[in-house]
Formats: sequence, C-alpha cells, structure tokens
Amino acid sequence: MTVMTRWLDHDEQQTWRAFLAASRALTDTLDRELQRDAGMPHAYYEILVRLSEVPGRRLRMSELADLTGSSRSRLSHAVARLETVGWVRREECPTDRRGQIAVLTEAGFAALAAAAPGHVEGVRRHLFDALSPAQVDQLRRISETLVAHLTGS
Repeated sequence: MTVMTRWLDHDEQQTWRAFLAASRALTDTLDRELQRDAGMPHAYYEILVRLSEVPGRRLRMSELADLTGSSRSRLSHAVARLETVGWVRREECPTDRRGQIAVLTEAGFAALAAAAPGHVEGVRRHLFDALSPAQVDQLRRISETLVAHLTGS
C-alpha cells in the first residue's frame, strides 16, 4: 500500500516557518539575556523554577526531567553543574535506592529570585508587549491545544 504524503500548502508552509522562526528567536533572545544578566542558561533557570514551585523545593530527578522536558542524562548533567555552583544538591531517595532527589538550596533560591525580575521583563517585552490581548488569548488557546494533542492529555 502506498502512503500519500500530505504536503504542506503554501499558507501552511509559511505558518510553519514563521512558527519555527518565532520560537527560536524568542528562546534564543531569552536565553542570551539570562546568560548575560544572571549567568545561567534558560534550561537551568527552568530547573530552579520547577524546584521552587513544589513543597520542600525537592523533586525526584525523573519527575524533574519530565517537567522540564529533558532527557534524564541531560538533566543529570545540568543538575551536576547546578551542584557545583551550590544552587541544587542531590539526595538519595528514601524509598528507592536507585532514585535521587534534586533539592533547591537557599543559594539557588536566591539566584532564582535575583534572575526572575529581569527574565519576566524579557518575556513581557519580547512576547506579550508585541501582541494584542486577543492575540495573547489566541496564543494561549493554540498552545494548550498543541500540548494536549502532543501529550495525549
């Protein structure tokens, strides 16, 4: 049986390329600003945010990998780097000898608190200020639809 390729039409191709370009440009801009202003890449910032939002500021490494959309090996490398600067520490999991728990330290929370105002301002300036309220609503709805479709939730 031959499978027919469903090629993108001109408008779909333009939409796809615009989406890719906008996503990359926004991510690259925010990452550069975090590096410059806070000395951390966006991936590290997200790890600190995720840990700051849970009780006890601690998560199993596997759960943290899932929340950040990172592979376990990539997350392990990032957490090792965050450990060297004293922002995160690892503890053994009391219920699973193989598991580890990432814990946000006070120094890590302070680094996050120092970085957050500049990062939020960057998100506002580079994303929300460029859009009308109706476009913000559309972007949220489109993003929620894509996440639900891609994650099966």
